[in-house]
Amino acid sequence: MLNRIKTLASLYRDLGLRWSAFRLAYAFRLRSGLIRLQTPQYAWADRPLNYWLKPNIPSESNAYATWRKQKAPKFFPNVGARSPRPDYGNNTIEEANKLLNGELKYFSHEYRKTGFPPVWHGGQLKHWSKISDDHVTARRSWFLPKQSPHNRGLLRREEQEPASQRHVDIKYVWEPNRFAFVYTLVRAYAATGDEKYPQAFWQLIQDWAKHNPPNTSANWKDGQEIALRLMAWTFGFYAFVHSPSTTNLQISQFTTYLAAQAERIHANIGYAISTRSNHTISEAFGLWMVGLLFPELKNAEKYLSLGRKLLEQEAIAQIFPDGSYSMYSLNYHRFILQIYLYAIRLGELNQSPISSLVLPRISTSIQYLSHLIDPATGQMPVYGSNDGALVLPLNNCDFTDYRPLLQLGSVITTGQPIFEPGAWDEDVYWLCGVEIEKKEERRKKSFGDAFPDGGVYILHGENSKAVIRCTDFTSRPSHADQLHMDLWMGSHNIAIDAGTYLYSGEGIWRNGLARTSAHNTVTVDGNDQMTMASRFTWTNWAKGKVLKHSDDFWQGEHDGYKPVRHKRTVMALEGDRWLVIDDLSANEPHHYALHWLLNDVPFTENKNLLHLKYEARMYKVQTGLTNGEGKFSVDRSDPTSTRGWRSRYYGHKEPGISLLLEAHQPTVRFWTFFGFENDSIELKDNTLFVNRTKVILP
Repeated sequence: MLNRIKTLASLYRDLGLRWSAFRLAYAFRLRSGLIRLQTPQYAWADRPLNYWLKPNIPSESNAYATWRKQKAPKFFPNVGARSPRPDYGNNTIEEANKLLNGELKYFSHEYRKTGFPPVWHGGQLKHWSKISDDHVTARRSWFLPKQSPHNRGLLRREEQEPASQRHVDIKYVWEPNRFAFVYTLVRAYAATGDEKYPQAFWQLIQDWAKHNPPNTSANWKDGQEIALRLMAWTFGFYAFVHSPSTTNLQISQFTTYLAAQAERIHANIGYAISTRSNHTISEAFGLWMVGLLFPELKNAEKYLSLGRKLLEQEAIAQIFPDGSYSMYSLNYHRFILQIYLYAIRLGELNQSPISSLVLPRISTSIQYLSHLIDPATGQMPVYGSNDGALVLPLNNCDFTDYRPLLQLGSVITTGQPIFEPGAWDEDVYWLCGVEIEKKEERRKKSFGDAFPDGGVYILHGENSKAVIRCTDFTSRPSHADQLHMDLWMGSHNIAIDAGTYLYSGEGIWRNGLARTSAHNTVTVDGNDQMTMASRFTWTNWAKGKVLKHSDDFWQGEHDGYKPVRHKRTVMALEGDRWLVIDDLSANEPHHYALHWLLNDVPFTENKNLLHLKYEARMYKVQTGLTNGEGKFSVDRSDPTSTRGWRSRYYGHKEPGISLLLEAHQPTVRFWTFFGFENDSIELKDNTLFVNRTKVILP
């Protein structure tokens, strides 16, 4: 009870009275059943099309379809156009055909057999407020890809478990219900003109409606999931509305289904606003899009006005002035930018532009991310929460490739591409209706390499860079990762972020990679830097502070282990060599553990150093202490813990190399050297020599 009181007090301190009051009131609405009265269950037939339309709009199917085709607001010009699109590869057709054969790609990465149509939910046909937003009870084999050894073993064990214990991360339920595969069907139809793709679109929507009556099932629980579904549905609707396979009845039914889901978003938008997150932005966009593109709905003006208001104010509230994002997550940053870019273009096409105050924030974000991306691969650090969300899967690039976002963002905000032409141009084709012209050489707007609002700092070597996390949080933290560091040697991400894996996994995999121990920093007495109150909520936020920052030197600290003080110094040495110093001090002994997670490549171990083999290059990673005794260990994919694992795609984990140096004493100075195979490092009289050159330590 005492711990619960402390947690509530910390939430009140960190998030304020208004947030706390709303959450208490919302909990009352859930438990009392009031929310079920506000969003009642009903059958589709109870609210036919004429219920949703303005009085002067025809509601009979044939008349409505004719009206709709004549009066529809504008959409992206190449969506549904018969003109041939540029050849961006055949992967689209292959993926579309797999869908029709009953294989669905989960989280933009792994295919699994789902059947066609897929299973839409775990069979819990009750009001959405009675369903957990954590997990559902169902056979996990319905939702887990079977290729990985881990999952094959889990599925074998499943049959031995009571049904009541078969809990599935709800994101596996929601993933097919986002309908991201609609973009694939549209792209395949544009490439082939084959009517089987619009036929599949309508079959899937009708089957979904059959199994998900209004406000019933897990697929009505989250307004963000509904908004993303409507975004995909609308893209497909505009692409296929003139197809010979599309009937007038399907058109009228579509509008009924869309209107009911928009009403559900609007009825509970207050909860999304309380999250102060991408949920507010996605749900606001859903309302705005429906209001803009379906003006015949009786609530269109209300949706349009509220959606616009929230989109505009949240751009200012959630995107920091330096371009970084308040959720401290690069994947969620991409998520909201794709929504804003989509909205900007739709608004322009329909003479209903988003406020001019929004565009500078979007432009600054694109510039910010351009500092973090590796232009040769499109890779970014995987810092912060990564739930596999990809709002606009309009290209054949890998999920981890951010070039499609930056290319589209640069074209929309500056009129110029940021990269040379490639597969990442397809988003521009669909949203802007133009092909990429040759990139002009232009000066990148300088923001420096410090982004203090988001707590990201970059140091550069000749052909390397370090990305460091240090911030005084002003909104809810994503991971407990103060002083975490990524290191890139050329296009090789040597020291890596572990990512996320699962939000609602079992045991240690319940958002376990968000913990401090999974990051490239130091833990004290095995604790996190902050207190994990729930899967997504940290209390007692650790405050980071930058002490020094120059071209080749960075130093910062945080207070997450009071009274222990942790200070980290990062030094860029000559020739792409790096030295990291971690100082921890206290009045009594503590267990200090310096952790580095390294990319999984062939390696050799010798005492306190590793040699990592990258193609034709061998890198060296060596650690030590300047005082006292330490225990050095290396592990790869430990089956009993989160140690030695990384996740670049939601629901998928892969091995990493975990290097750990531990000491038990009052004060400690750890050092870590990153360099090359033949480099020599010596410690003499508390002084480090790198290749016989004395390094002045701070």
